[in-house]
Amino acid sequence: MSQDVVRSLRDIVRTIPDYPKPGIMFRDITTLLGDAGAFRRAVDELVQPFAGGKADKVAGIEARGFILGGAVAHQLSAGFVPIRKKGKLPHTTVQVSYLLEYGEDVIEMHADALVRGERVILVDDLIATGGTAGAAIKLLRQIGAEIVAACFVIDLPELGGADKLRADGVEVRSLISFEGH
Repeated sequence: MSQDVVRSLRDIVRTIPDYPKPGIMFRDITTLLGDAGAFRRAVDELVQPFAGGKADKVAGIEARGFILGGAVAHQLSAGFVPIRKKGKLPHTTVQVSYLLEYGEDVIEMHADALVRGERVILVDDLIATGGTAGAAIKLLRQIGAEIVAACFVIDLPELGGADKLRADGVEVRSLISFEGH
């Protein structure tokens, strides 16, 4: 991606200090989603490396990953798989639990959302510590998916999440990064 596009996407993302707790700089992509040109550029950049049938499905992590992942799936002519918090899906699910800094959480997807061997791109707005994305990768692999890549608009490299996914054999792509939390 050209430096001009990177700069403009960075400039459009709103930063909210001390949210949800003191010391956190929350990177809010709703400003990017609300800007038609920036939203289009972000989706185009997420899609570009995978054009030409390199994915059967796109999986998006609740909730901003639904927005981005749905747009990416549409552009790739791929199916979309929602990965949600426990208890939000109406049919038979598979699930995985994972640790948070303050406890444990569970994500799940429909058991019939994928066919073993399907190529899947995971999409979310941001990669921080990698806990949720790592759990989503584990969940997708549990069903037999081949992970093509994990894609994010924002990387917070100091928190190490992208490196954890790479260490697990996953290609990681992000459009922009911010230092700090």
